[in-house]
Amino acid sequence: MPYSGFHTTREVRGMEPGSRARVRGWVYRHRDLGRRVFIVLRDSEGILQLVASDQASPREVVEEARRATIESSIVAEGVVARDPRAPGGVELRLDKLEIVGLAGDFPIKGGESVDYLLDVRHLWIRSRRLTAVMRIRDTMFRAYREFFQERGFWEVSPPMLTQAAVEGGATLFEVNFFGKKAYLTQSAQLYLEALIFSLERVWTLAPSFRAERSRTRRHLYEYWHLEAEEAWAGMEEEMRLVEDLVAYTVKRVLEERLEELSLLKRDTEKLEPATRTPYPRIRYEEAIRILNRRGVEIRYGDDMGADEERILTEEYETPFFVTHFPLELKSFYMKPDPQNPGEALAFDLLAPEGVGEIVGGSQREDDLEALEEAIRRRGLNPEDYQWYLDLRRYGTVPHSGFGLGVERQVMWVAGLDHIRDSIPFPRFRDRIYP
Repeated sequence: MPYSGFHTTREVRGMEPGSRARVRGWVYRHRDLGRRVFIVLRDSEGILQLVASDQASPREVVEEARRATIESSIVAEGVVARDPRAPGGVELRLDKLEIVGLAGDFPIKGGESVDYLLDVRHLWIRSRRLTAVMRIRDTMFRAYREFFQERGFWEVSPPMLTQAAVEGGATLFEVNFFGKKAYLTQSAQLYLEALIFSLERVWTLAPSFRAERSRTRRHLYEYWHLEAEEAWAGMEEEMRLVEDLVAYTVKRVLEERLEELSLLKRDTEKLEPATRTPYPRIRYEEAIRILNRRGVEIRYGDDMGADEERILTEEYETPFFVTHFPLELKSFYMKPDPQNPGEALAFDLLAPEGVGEIVGGSQREDDLEALEEAIRRRGLNPEDYQWYLDLRRYGTVPHSGFGLGVERQVMWVAGLDHIRDSIPFPRFRDRIYP
């Protein structure tokens, strides 16, 4: 049987009864009832019930259907019929069937531990649950690009190897680069800043790496990082850009991926408020007061971790901003608030339902002397940042930017309990899975 000119399962479910259809995919479920064999076929668009029966199918088709095992790849042809008992109410009654790749005894049978499923991630990625997440993720990636194209941003490709830290040396992965010390990137930000002096508004979507020792339900060591920088923008303009981006992507998922959200049992009513902006804004000092009122022992100047952020998210049904953090809590490149030099013109966007921070951004320090002093104050060597300081020497401008953790947004939108299922092959500290 030729392997072209096939219908997807989604297309077949929309066809009129009596139509002929040709499908291909993998055996998701298999039941042999003697005179009839039921196969649930899985492809990239969903599932479809196939039926081979002694009454209506050639004998060789029935025998081939009996021989098919879970995860065998098959191609099939038959007549579309309605049956309310079938998944989606449609089935394909077979008169042709070919097993392309007969599968051995599939090792995932249900009830396996998380560690085991991570060991066989290359097989578990076939599950309907993870397939639904990957479709949602794809919709978000396309929405990111559409959003920035509509806003006049240029997509750029900064390097993965860097010479110096962006967020702090303790979280760097060191690499031997032909006898010289280099690092896997923590962020593309510094390179994006260089590009705004020609392109003005730039963005990128690429992996970043953090070697921090945390292992929580929202941490990965390799993750996809959406970052943007724009010249002539202050903190308020950047916050409006961020909330518009997040609202746009959530709206697109709700428009295109209701079937996948339903499979994941996601309560879409909890996502609807995120499609409307502006999002609430609170200052860091107000966040501390809220936490104190909720019984959390935290003082002004303390960093907020996952537990504190989770409690804060219980106050809001939408994403919300926390702004004006103490300067010492933030990175060297963030500009102090002229009205209160002890605070940074910085913001985090926290997602509701306990997810916490998904975006961090700020207005960048554009004064050469102030930036040099901030680098020294953090114990960094200004010699490592001469090219970055050059950006302030030659035509400096006010500018701002942000970084969005894609997997954290996927985790929130899809309603996942753990970030590991928001990416095809998660990377953790103690093990690298396939």
